[in-house]
Amino acid sequence: MTASCAEAATPRVSVVIPNHNGATWLKGCFEGLARQEFKDFAVVFVDNGSTDGSPDLARQLRSDVRLVSLGENRGFAAAVNAGIAATTSPYVALLNTDTRAGSAWLGALVRALEESPPDVAAVASRMLRMDDPGTIDDAGDALCWTGAAVKVGHGRPAAEFAHRREVFSPSAGASLYKRSFLEEMGGFDECFFAYLEDVDLGLRGRLRGYRFVFEPAAEVLHEGHGSGLRWGSYVQLLTRNRLLLFGKNVPLGLLLRRLGPLFRGQLYFFLAYRSPYRSLAGYASFLRLLPHVVRERRRMRRFRRITPGELDRMLDTGADEPLLRGPLLRRLNRRPP
Repeated sequence: MTASCAEAATPRVSVVIPNHNGATWLKGCFEGLARQEFKDFAVVFVDNGSTDGSPDLARQLRSDVRLVSLGENRGFAAAVNAGIAATTSPYVALLNTDTRAGSAWLGALVRALEESPPDVAAVASRMLRMDDPGTIDDAGDALCWTGAAVKVGHGRPAAEFAHRREVFSPSAGASLYKRSFLEEMGGFDECFFAYLEDVDLGLRGRLRGYRFVFEPAAEVLHEGHGSGLRWGSYVQLLTRNRLLLFGKNVPLGLLLRRLGPLFRGQLYFFLAYRSPYRSLAGYASFLRLLPHVVRERRRMRRFRRITPGELDRMLDTGADEPLLRGPLLRRLNRRPP
C-alpha cells in the first residue's frame, strides 16, 4: 500500500466510547452516530470487563465498530487511553454510552476546532438533559477553589448558551480533542480511575498554555450517571480525586494562599455526602498516591507555561460559595427532633 493510500484510509476523527455494562444505552448512542452528517469517522468501543453483553450488542448495532476489550474494569481514564492508543486519526472524540448525539454534533465539533486558534486543543459539546432537551446538562466545566468541578450552565435554559465561548475545561462525556494535545499531555491520568480525570487533563493543558472552547451547535442528549458506580465508591473516588487534582497540579505557593476555600470545600463535601467512612477512605487512598503526586508536580513544574497568578484567575473564587455555604449551615444548625 502506498503512503497516500494509507493516509486516505485514516479517518479524520476516531469516536472513542468507553463502556462498562452500558447495554441499556447503546441503541440510542449508536443511532445518534449513524445519523451524523459528518461521515469521516470511525468508532472504537472500549469495554471495561462488562457482564451485560454490551460488547456483542455494539457489534450488532454497528458492524464496523472496532472493539477493544480490557478484560476487567480498569476505569474511565484507562479505557479512554486504550481507545486513543488504538487509533491514528488527527482528532479524537470521546462519547459516553448514555448519550444521543444530534446529527450535526461531530461536524460542528470539527468545524469549531479547525476555526479556532492553534492554542485551542479541544471543543466541548452542548450537552442537554435527556429528559428535558431544553435544559443544559453541561456546557463545559469550571473549577473552583473549594474543589468543586462545576458543570457550566447545569439546569439553565439551553437558549442561554447559543454562542461559542471559552471554557476552563471540556467534559470528556462528549468532546473533541486534538491527538497532538493528548499525546503531549500523556493522555488521561489513570490514577483517577473515574471522575475528574477530564478536569485534570484540562488543568494540565491550561498549565501548558492551551485553551478550550464550547460549541453550541454540537448538541448531544445526556442521561448522566448512566454507567455510574455505587454511591460509596462514588464518594470515595471524588474525595480522593479532588485532592489529587489540586495536589499534583497547583503550585505550592498558590495552594497555601487558597487553603481557606479548599478547606471549606472539603468540610462541605464531607458533611453533605453523609458517608464518613467512604470519605475517610478517600483521604487514605490519596495518601497512598503521594509518590505519584510528587512525580507529577516535578514534571508539571518543568512544563508550566503560565504563572501562578494566571492560574489563580482561571479558577472561580466565589461563584460556588452560596452553593456550599447554604447546605453546610443548614446541616450544622440542624437540631434533633
